Amino acid sequence: MKKFTLLLAFAVTSTLMAADGAALYKKCITCHGDKAQKKALNKSQIIQGWDAAKIESALHGYKDGSYGGAMKGLMKAQIASYSNEDIKTVSEYISKLK
Repeated sequence: MKKFTLLLAFAVTSTLMAADGAALYKKCITCHGDKAQKKALNKSQIIQGWDAAKIESALHGYKDGSYGGAMKGLMKAQIASYSNEDIKTVSEYISKLK
């Protein structure tokens, strides 16, 4: 019973601490626009209209250094603090922007 209670408490805490997509996207707005409609610093692709899986894959690639062109270094620093759950959450949020 103690294990179950501890597991349940951890799950609730994790859920409450997880940031929502809009909050995570705030640091992206300056370069990508409020609806992901801009080329970041006029160098990246427009990400508006991408599906969540494509965005998530790109963000994981930026984070591990396996993806990106001119913006690779900047993006790696931008998402370094994002957890896998944060990446999933912000990817889902961006995919719904129109």
